[in-house]
Amino acid sequence: MSYSQGEALGSGFAVQQAPQSVFPAPTGPQALFNHYGSDACLFASPGQTLLAHGVAACLPEGDADNLAGRAALFLRQASQAGHAGLLIGAIPFLPDAAPHLFVPEHFELAGSVRSLMSPGGGGSKVALQRVPALSLPCPQAYEQNVRDALSRIASGELQKVVLSRSLRIDAELALPALLRGLASRNPRGYTYAIPLPDAGDERRSLVGASPELLLARRGSQVLSNPLAGSIPRSSDPDEDARRAEGLLRSAKDLHEHALVVDAVAEALRPFCRDLVVPRIPSLVSTPTMWHLSSEVKGELIDLSTTSLQLALALHPTPAVCGYPTADAREFIQRAEGFDRGFFTGLVGWCNALGDGEWAVTIRCAEVGETSATLYAGAGIVAGSDPALELAETAAKLRTMLGAMGLDSSDLDARPERLS
Repeated sequence: MSYSQGEALGSGFAVQQAPQSVFPAPTGPQALFNHYGSDACLFASPGQTLLAHGVAACLPEGDADNLAGRAALFLRQASQAGHAGLLIGAIPFLPDAAPHLFVPEHFELAGSVRSLMSPGGGGSKVALQRVPALSLPCPQAYEQNVRDALSRIASGELQKVVLSRSLRIDAELALPALLRGLASRNPRGYTYAIPLPDAGDERRSLVGASPELLLARRGSQVLSNPLAGSIPRSSDPDEDARRAEGLLRSAKDLHEHALVVDAVAEALRPFCRDLVVPRIPSLVSTPTMWHLSSEVKGELIDLSTTSLQLALALHPTPAVCGYPTADAREFIQRAEGFDRGFFTGLVGWCNALGDGEWAVTIRCAEVGETSATLYAGAGIVAGSDPALELAETAAKLRTMLGAMGLDSSDLDARPERLS
């Protein structure tokens, strides 16, 4: 449904929107996906589906250290000017890189995609026999990066670092079909498509289906759901169950998970009372991965603290960067050999009251008119094995490849063979 001034966005998510922002309402989440176009902006969470159209105003450049304050002021001014009281977009991995946040001209809402999309659905296959592909770094270089990281960990300089690789494929992709494929594969996740500023003459969109909620705020209630510690799933049910049980008992993965949860709790404590931190993690699954998961919950002390301010206080968690943060980030920039851009940043929305949802920008790709760049990473801690970490990134890449109707056999990888 569409919203006019003073009505609510989702359960407990209040939004102000001017009457001129009202858009004819579709009938449900499937209709929103059908209504999506490449210039629209979509964010589907387990609770609701949000489709925004147009750009009324973009957040101007400014002080990176005061991004949350600038965004709150910008949103108040936009609301007073009669625009939608909603800020949506994406924030990059690096703190000094420019965010892409904007107020849409109008937006539509519907319920969760969970009950309306069949699990295991996929996007339409690209119309090519073999898809040219390039992995950066190549598999051999990625394994060397892991070995270098393990040396830094053994020396005590790092406790954890997240190392990623990118995969560029040359193909024309249909974004609506890709989004439906992503949402149907994991309707409990956070499916998103954000149109990005043009790069030359090519239009690009940030598209993905993140399993990880960085931060949600609903009134005084705050929730973060960090994921860390993972293992690829198996098509054999018995082996899949064995892997899940092994992950719950893995000392390496439990250590990796604890680093992330401790960092999230430490960042939220100054803002929350009655912070609840699980003693042990639980298991969550996607079609390609098992993850260790913890839901950290608290009650906000000051309602002027926005969801974006809280999300930025958490970003980047050790789940996407490492620990200590500054040392891990420096190692990442030196070792990976490519610019992460919005990958491992955050994507989501915030309203004029400060409520909102921000997911970690993973299981994603930047999709252009004739190519797409996919991303995947793995957390490196003491005890990590380079070959297994490479295999984990390959499994995570299958989320996007599967939604594109592709698998590794469809890729013509040059000059290096892909895992």
